[in-house]
Amino acid sequence: MSKPIAALVGRPNVGKSTLFNRFVGRRVAIVEDLPGTTRDRLYADADWAGVDFLVVDTGGLEVTDIARPAADPTKPPAIGQTAGVESGLFLEEMRQQAQIAIQEADVVVFLVDGGTGLTPRDQEVADVLRRTDKPVLLVVNKTETARRRADAVEFYTLGLGDPVPISALHGQGIGDLLDLIVESFGPAAELAKDEEEDERPKIAIVGRPNVGKSSLLNRLLGQERGIVSEVPGTTRDAIDTYLEWDGQQIVLIDTAGVRRRGKITPGVEKHSVLRTLKAINRADVCLLLIDAQVKVTAQDQHIGGYILEEAKSVVLLVNKWDLVEKDSYTMGEYTRDIRAALGFLDYVPVLFISALTGQRVNQVLEVAFRVLG
Repeated sequence: MSKPIAALVGRPNVGKSTLFNRFVGRRVAIVEDLPGTTRDRLYADADWAGVDFLVVDTGGLEVTDIARPAADPTKPPAIGQTAGVESGLFLEEMRQQAQIAIQEADVVVFLVDGGTGLTPRDQEVADVLRRTDKPVLLVVNKTETARRRADAVEFYTLGLGDPVPISALHGQGIGDLLDLIVESFGPAAELAKDEEEDERPKIAIVGRPNVGKSSLLNRLLGQERGIVSEVPGTTRDAIDTYLEWDGQQIVLIDTAGVRRRGKITPGVEKHSVLRTLKAINRADVCLLLIDAQVKVTAQDQHIGGYILEEAKSVVLLVNKWDLVEKDSYTMGEYTRDIRAALGFLDYVPVLFISALTGQRVNQVLEVAFRVLG
């Protein structure tokens, strides 16, 4: 069953990471009083009033490594710009961030800063959010004092409904906000119910970009279902394909690749990460592809860790095996290296395949059903 998603959006330093930690009940996000501190993709399970959901700190999806030209200190900041920060690239990133939330989240939590008040950058994001049919909760953070709570009324001008005053740092108003989030999950709850009634096993093909996920899907289907190319990140969406195997209907989910931490590019690739997370969340079995030419990377460990956290069955597929020079000892050596690098998955089956030539691909679904039980 797919969990609904609550995405936290807002400009840097408004308290998204602090609120994220408050929701998940532990210090997951790094919190510092510096804009752009959150560089990693951050997502975690949360629950409230018996409802499980996924919370995503989109500050972690923001590209903070893009070099921006220095501002001219002799000129005042332009609209949407603060001193020392050029507006063009930043505003484009904020629009993309808001678009990700609109497309993938079931509820958008738009966080603003009650201490600094309304800014042009808040208005830029609000302009995008007003055009969505997704629920948007306007949350005014850092309203610890009565004066700041009273001043929160200025955010009515954003046209996003009643501002919800909170203090993520002190925990004020968090329960009321969670009530609103869960209440807004109405359509998502219906979707989850529909998926629960679909008893067909769901098998997700996941892994880093360019490890051969679409090639494997095409080989399993015997037709060109996914786009196959040598350009990493070609697959932008999670694609469901229905297949009958051994007399049973199954669902294959092809996903976009997940890049290593801190290297998510603007636009569609950030959108793809959320799709991949949702695919893992929906799946009964995950086929984690590893490139035989590079063995296990830190990002492979990262993806495997998320699969483990979601308690999903998993099969490790070492793809591109045809490209490896080998002797009678090579497979054993690879197996030992992979199990050492993925110690937390040392119990799962490892299958050496080539999606390109079809080597052992006929065993993939058989092993998947074996681990599914």
